[in-house]
Amino acid sequence: MQSADDDQVTAGFVVPTIDISPYTAGGDAAQRAVVAAQIDDACSSVGFMQIVGHQIPAVVIDEFTAALDDFFALPLEAKKRYRTPPEINRGYAPPKSESLSLSLGVESPARMNDFFEAFNVGVEAGEYPDLDLPADQYATNTWPQVDHFQAAVDGYFAEARRVAHTLTRIFADALDLPPDYFDGYTDHSLDVLRMNNYALPPGAIEGELAGLGDLTGMGEHTDYGIVTVLWADQVSGLQVLDRAGYWHDVTPADGALLINLGDLMARWTNERWLSTLHRVKPPIVGGTIERRRSAAYFHDGNIDATIATLPSCVGAGSRYSPITVGEHIGAKLAGSRAGHANPYAKREAERLRMAMRRGLGQQ
Repeated sequence: MQSADDDQVTAGFVVPTIDISPYTAGGDAAQRAVVAAQIDDACSSVGFMQIVGHQIPAVVIDEFTAALDDFFALPLEAKKRYRTPPEINRGYAPPKSESLSLSLGVESPARMNDFFEAFNVGVEAGEYPDLDLPADQYATNTWPQVDHFQAAVDGYFAEARRVAHTLTRIFADALDLPPDYFDGYTDHSLDVLRMNNYALPPGAIEGELAGLGDLTGMGEHTDYGIVTVLWADQVSGLQVLDRAGYWHDVTPADGALLINLGDLMARWTNERWLSTLHRVKPPIVGGTIERRRSAAYFHDGNIDATIATLPSCVGAGSRYSPITVGEHIGAKLAGSRAGHANPYAKREAERLRMAMRRGLGQQ
């Protein structure tokens, strides 16, 4: 239970809203500098932000979310036909087949209990015929037999990809790097779009649901790569952990996308910028479960790129050894999807354990 002092500690927590239109719709150097400074402040203090001015047309989002509805409305057995092996980050993942906390190595490998279901698509090796990219990482997408699904998802994927590259351009300005600094790390980026549906039956919490104990929509985790572009319903559930170890509810503003950094950006900046722990609790409003949807575009970087601390961020010494994108992403996925402990997530796991020790990890 939080005390009055705890309330004072957490009262100033804010996920800022930033208008990036000087980068997407034309702006001068002074206007872009203001945005870059706002991004730097958000990345340093919270690790999460909301962006407006992203220029994704509303019709693209409407068609995309309608496609999600059509797919997730299929019977479970029909959706399971689109499952892939754990090492292939594509296709359908049914409820309770993953545990995001295992990407940090903080749970028993037997505990696969996240209640969300998901469908993943990503960049395919065939998009880069001149490169010898691994077929398991840049896997061929599995497309369900749902009218207009592929076209709607491809349309949104392209827009989210554009936003992610715009953000890395802003990051370069914020970190006083050349404008194209991140291009060489992301020109065949291992990007995945994960579409999520929180698959608890809608309605009052009674009967069978009352006996489920502490329900987990999506377990505590940090994102894996460079930056995540998240579209989400304005339904409660998403929570973000602050530096003091307290969880805060976060809901997107009208027309906004939620943006958070991944582990690789935290490594690059030697934790000048944060890869923030977050989770999704069941969407319960007034004692009633509501449906919640989200779609996370993970911009993860080239699989063969080596991430080492930026020279300007080393300071008294780097907290991290260099690692390739492939090594890092592989270890995280082996935890969440296959139940193997992640040896590279010690710093993030300790932050989560701190929250649990305070008795807040289950609130």
